[in-house]
Amino acid sequence: MRSDIIKKGFERAPHRSLMYATGVKSTDIGKPFIAVCNSYTNIVPGHCHLDKVGKMICKEIMKAGGVPFEFNTIAICDGIAMGHEGMKFSLASRELIADCVESMLRAHPFDAMICIPNCDKIIPGMMMATMRLNIPTIFASGGPMAAGKMDDGTACDLISIFEGVGKYKVGKLDEKGLSALEEKGCPGCGSCSGMFTANSMNCLTEALGMGLPGNGTILAVNPLRKKLWRHAAKLIVKMATEGGPLPKQIVNEQSFMNALVLDMAMGGSTNTVLHTLAIANEAGIQLDLRKIDEISRKTSNICKVSPSSKFHIEDVDAVGGISAIMKEISRMSGLINKDCITITGKTIGKTISRAPAPDGTVIRTIENPYSKDGGLAILYGNLAEKGCVVKTAGVAPEMHKHRGPAVIFESQEDACAGILAGKVKAGDVVVIRYEGPRGGPGMQEMLAPTSYIMGQGLGEKVALITDGRFSGGTRGACIGHISPEAAAGGMIALVKNGDMISIDIPARSIILEISPDEIARRKADWKAPEPRYKTGWLSRYSAMATSADTGAILKAP
Repeated sequence: MRSDIIKKGFERAPHRSLMYATGVKSTDIGKPFIAVCNSYTNIVPGHCHLDKVGKMICKEIMKAGGVPFEFNTIAICDGIAMGHEGMKFSLASRELIADCVESMLRAHPFDAMICIPNCDKIIPGMMMATMRLNIPTIFASGGPMAAGKMDDGTACDLISIFEGVGKYKVGKLDEKGLSALEEKGCPGCGSCSGMFTANSMNCLTEALGMGLPGNGTILAVNPLRKKLWRHAAKLIVKMATEGGPLPKQIVNEQSFMNALVLDMAMGGSTNTVLHTLAIANEAGIQLDLRKIDEISRKTSNICKVSPSSKFHIEDVDAVGGISAIMKEISRMSGLINKDCITITGKTIGKTISRAPAPDGTVIRTIENPYSKDGGLAILYGNLAEKGCVVKTAGVAPEMHKHRGPAVIFESQEDACAGILAGKVKAGDVVVIRYEGPRGGPGMQEMLAPTSYIMGQGLGEKVALITDGRFSGGTRGACIGHISPEAAAGGMIALVKNGDMISIDIPARSIILEISPDEIARRKADWKAPEPRYKTGWLSRYSAMATSADTGAILKAP
């Protein structure tokens, strides 16, 4: 066993003594040591119950014959970090989590690991570390939050509240109505209830083969979730004893394609693009934006969940969950590789074979999709030479093509103030720049400005582009991850107020309508701004962060 290096032989007497001090018994030394990588914190709704989950999983590991060792990573709530400096630390925390998990598992060579993430950056951070370590690992997430319910029975969620702020500002919602949303939108523990980034990533663990069926959709408060956690705990001991299957035997080019097909079929968050690129990099798999767009063009969008529809994750779970989506989309030739293995040792084909047929409403058939191509698209043009990302599943048909004048904001904070002050009009193209991985730094999510636009009734009349990124809760003609970013001298840095910008999603095109001579003049005049952070973590992050088109991974300068 991998753990023998710290527990076998006379020279490890000091190591064993230290473990005895923690409660380990001499009879435990011959058993598999299991890392329980938790992410409990009581500030994040998706993680506030994970202390109890960790205890339950540890208990089940012991019953199955293993020895659990629990530790925690940090966890940032994107919703609470939204709209202020805190959001700059969110994406950067992904790298900290990956490094910390790797550090714990290198310093303490456990035989296997069970990860208990739930929210946005925690899942990919743990997954990146998993690829580095390549020991038997299971992802057993905390589960999604139930949707809120208004007094009239209407479903609501966190996005309802953000958009409510915009409605309140323009007089479309009174204080009592906003207060009701605030009180009912987030009814309890779990990752926020729509197909936002956290739930998108948890769903992708199933398609990759690293999570049990239901990991992405069974509610945190559903008794079936406890059954999933117990199953995962027993299975990880079995995997540790048998030495596999290993993550890199499960996560390969074919399973990555399965995950990306699912992402397109269900209209996942644009953040999944960032994270899949980063995870693929750690797994040694070649993946780029053009490959992702190629998959999107071949995959029908058969499921839409909030913010793109009235449905929530619990509705997807009720009609068969991720297995049902994958089973239906596998009817399209050449999309799903059914031979990929999963943590159970079964193939993905066998795993999804028992799923029910589409209900026709929450999950549509491939004959009646929302669209013939996927829920995400990659655009290119002089404004995004290395690409940018849009969640087409959340864009109104009339905004698939748009041409309008640029209204420029140099930061998300300026954009929020400007939108609420009425500086954005119908027909405009809002440009929020210097918010990329390096320039932000940290690539802030733009949920607040996009929600304010929606709340003011401009969602089908205004486009927004940025070198930052969007929350999975964003909807509308919102195009992010523009690469190269402004801080690297990308074209977005050269846009001026009033410049005409043309967007054509079906043609995968985004163009700044100025002449080559004018572009050359502006490039000659452009000067890189001073870094916003010169000390601390973000100063180091900014120096190492790469472009969004590579997943914003870190590379030594």
